[in-house]
Amino acid sequence: MVVTDLTIRRITAADHETVGAVGFAAWAASDAFEDSYLDPDVIARVRHEFAIFPKETKGEIVVAERGGTILGWGARENQPNYVSDLWVHPDHQGNGVGRALLLHLCELMASEGLVTARLDTHARNEGAIRLYERCGFIIIWRGREFSKSMGVELEKVHLEKRLPDR
Repeated sequence: MVVTDLTIRRITAADHETVGAVGFAAWAASDAFEDSYLDPDVIARVRHEFAIFPKETKGEIVVAERGGTILGWGARENQPNYVSDLWVHPDHQGNGVGRALLLHLCELMASEGLVTARLDTHARNEGAIRLYERCGFIIIWRGREFSKSMGVELEKVHLEKRLPDR
């Protein structure tokens, strides 16, 4: 699905609270996590991480909005070719917002001369993995990693996409 009335732009300071709330809502709606991960301490830690991420990240964050409402956001952090975050509010998932954000970030990377785009997700996040694969990513690794934001070890997949030459 192509979203034609969607605007993708860089985050502003006025967006920080909304971006944190959208990220947490998307995370909380995911069915990828085992119940044992979702104790109140983990949930509180993740909510806090989403709240501070927009202000504290050293990376680049873009938001997708329609009619002034932020529907989702994506970020590049740690390395220029790494998509660290891609979150779409549950009310807007399945409508092309995540795809538009991901392709926008890939276009930015390609315009910078980067050869590959990389990202990772929870191995049970089947909807996200389907989106990434439809956008040309392939799984290059599957295993267990410690999640700093959640404070627990998770089963993860790493994906990669070759970017077009510019």
